[in-house]
Amino acid sequence: MQRKVKIVATIGPASESEEMLRALIQAGVDVARLNFSHGTHEVHAEKIRLLRGLSDELHKPVSILQDLQGPKLRVGKLSGEGVLLTPDQKLVLTSVSADSEEGFLMQDDRLIIPLTVPDLAKAVKVGSRILLDDGNLELVVEETIGEDVVTKVVLGGLLKSNKGVNLPGAKLGIPSLTDKDKEDLAFGLAQGVDMVAISFVSKAEDVLQVREEMRRLAPKKADTPIVAKLERPEAIDNLEAIIAVSDGVMVARGDLGVETSAAKVPVMQKKIIEMADNYNRFVITATQMLDSMINLPRPTRAEASDVANAVFDGTDAVMLSGETAAGKYPLDSVRYMHEIVMEAERNYDRWGYQPVVSPDSDQDAIAVSRAALALAHDTDVAAICVFTRSGKTALIMSKTRPHVPILAFTPDVRTYRRLGVYWGVKPFLIPHASSVKSMVSYVETSVISQTDVRAGQQIVIISGYPVGAFKPANLALLHTIGEEL
Repeated sequence: MQRKVKIVATIGPASESEEMLRALIQAGVDVARLNFSHGTHEVHAEKIRLLRGLSDELHKPVSILQDLQGPKLRVGKLSGEGVLLTPDQKLVLTSVSADSEEGFLMQDDRLIIPLTVPDLAKAVKVGSRILLDDGNLELVVEETIGEDVVTKVVLGGLLKSNKGVNLPGAKLGIPSLTDKDKEDLAFGLAQGVDMVAISFVSKAEDVLQVREEMRRLAPKKADTPIVAKLERPEAIDNLEAIIAVSDGVMVARGDLGVETSAAKVPVMQKKIIEMADNYNRFVITATQMLDSMINLPRPTRAEASDVANAVFDGTDAVMLSGETAAGKYPLDSVRYMHEIVMEAERNYDRWGYQPVVSPDSDQDAIAVSRAALALAHDTDVAAICVFTRSGKTALIMSKTRPHVPILAFTPDVRTYRRLGVYWGVKPFLIPHASSVKSMVSYVETSVISQTDVRAGQQIVIISGYPVGAFKPANLALLHTIGEEL
């Protein structure tokens, strides 16, 4: 049984060696995430080189996801090991530039803490909550004095340099694409990354800005899929508009839970996945899925349930972050993720979400995909074989959630690599097919040598017709392997 939900693994110090990358791919990694909040271009270029080489060596497409940092709001540089905050303590927060070397100071028995948050005093008001270090520390605003913000500690603890800052409900007006992001995007496109994730998306215009930047930087790669990371309440308010202009979305549950509340995250996750499925967009569910495995060799039962429920919700992919980037057990994390997903998929027909593919501009492809689904349901079909140039028909077919494998055939190497994130899709790179006969020949050669499909079994073939003319899908063909046309 082929796993249908794909696994995204973040590549970092714990997983960037050639030996470990090979093991991770063999264990089931489909997408490698490169986090551009860390590492130089030289470091990322080496990771990309290794991943491409191993993908070719192992004959398995591995999609490369570039994750742009976005406008990170952080605590500035603090002296020493940081500062211990205690409940009811008074703090003064002040805005500094990201490269400031200023540490904390004392003024009138108050600590002055630097934050890389522009115009902080304008963004908050009396009573506003300020969360530090992923919500582990909490402050409340008591007053603003010029450009400084006077706060009181609600939840204390050790505050260290560069920890994240969240301002729930604040309207910051910060562009989602920073100068650093533009430099990183130019690098990523030049390297041929397969997808680009953008952070802290608030509205559809944030996605459109990145698409326009792609057109400016690399017109021939401007169709590189954009993944909108949904991390802020504003993104949920503008969810449908964001999904409509994105190629995929990431349920970034860490910041989303901090900005709203942990109690709301499960419902928001279901809402996001449902709407993305209805728009034929792929979904990556992320953050803390097997978080305990950063330090422990096995996941908790709650984490296993979390992964399984994401599968039942209808996600296309599940993501590992710190578990594979910096954890002690990166390979075991992937193996457990694979095992949990497989067990959930065995019960998908009973508890899994069944999406409804909504109409869009490609009515023929949707109609043909539904016809293929009906054929697969009503006959003893071993697989659905999709010929696709852009990958769109394969994604539409994926969203119907058939019970048989989806085998996607493409002559385009960029599409071949991108297909790795789609639910249930196994990609094949083939020569260009110019006739029905050559198309069927490529299918038979590939499926017999690389899958469990055998001569005498039936398959459904989806293609544009005339074959080779790169028409949208308008043909569904029921074929028996080994029979003459």
